[in-house]
Amino acid sequence: MLQDARILLTGGTGSFGKAFVKVVLERYPNIKRLVIFSRDELKQSEMAQRFREEAHPGLRYFIGDVRDEKRLKRALEGIDTVVHAAALKQVPTAEYNPFEFIKTNILGAQNLIEACLDGGVKRVIALSTDKAAAPINLYGATKLCSDKLFTAANNIRGSRDIRFAIVRYGNVMGSRGSVIPFFLKQRKTGILPITDPTMTRFNILLQESVEMVLWALENADGGEIFVPKIPSYRIMDLARAIGPDCEYPIIGIRPGEKIHEELITSSDSFNTVDLGRYFAILPMAAKYSRTQYCERSGCQPVREGYAYSSGTNPDFFTVEQLRELVRMHVAPDFTI
Repeated sequence: MLQDARILLTGGTGSFGKAFVKVVLERYPNIKRLVIFSRDELKQSEMAQRFREEAHPGLRYFIGDVRDEKRLKRALEGIDTVVHAAALKQVPTAEYNPFEFIKTNILGAQNLIEACLDGGVKRVIALSTDKAAAPINLYGATKLCSDKLFTAANNIRGSRDIRFAIVRYGNVMGSRGSVIPFFLKQRKTGILPITDPTMTRFNILLQESVEMVLWALENADGGEIFVPKIPSYRIMDLARAIGPDCEYPIIGIRPGEKIHEELITSSDSFNTVDLGRYFAILPMAAKYSRTQYCERSGCQPVREGYAYSSGTNPDFFTVEQLRELVRMHVAPDFTI
């Protein structure tokens, strides 16, 4: 599918972006166009040393910010596929700097949507987060707004051959700023601070997130929020996996933090279907009903009131499984 595609990847120098580029270039080394769009020149320079334009003639690096609609329109020339990964993501930072998160996560999403509608793009997949489901923090609220914008964009596409959809998943294992790299660094001190001992989180591997986006590009009808079926972990199990001999002082949850995260709320259940490997939350103003969607795709509606929470998830990692995952996907030299 992607061999002849012309892809723009916003936020292309982040954890997801680098994993996405690696997979795409391995499978389609002669892809027609793959544009890495981000605002950090140093990260682009470092990434260009790993993924070289000389080896991949279709690869390009564009400096730009999703806040700049004119630059987006220039970068989208000749592009038919967009993966939107650009976002500000740190929960405490969002609480202190709300305007900046609104400018990037909401207004940046609007800029991209309008540029895609004007530029002849055919497929758009936007990355979301579990924090957008029933948000209690500013970051989650901005991503919920972004999700709504991308869903509603399908209502104004007119006769254009373009589809907008969203993928929403939980914490990416080992991503920058996440708890696992923090624990790995902190365990040298013998102390792993715990916000709340009952806290749980969803967990997805980078490779799984990339595969999900590639699947959504091929299968989205437009307007869906796709949700993967992924395991959870308990924060205390993670602490024991990384630092079994450490102390675990309880420091309390941070502003805007939940004890358990949700990917699907009970209110979403009336519009949610089970696709097997994934769920899909369908738009309220869909071009056809949930029953029709199921007839077309062979899926099943979830029961009314169903919620997908990291705390009630039937699939949890054990301490040993977490330890092995850390060794395989985050820190190969990790030992206990």
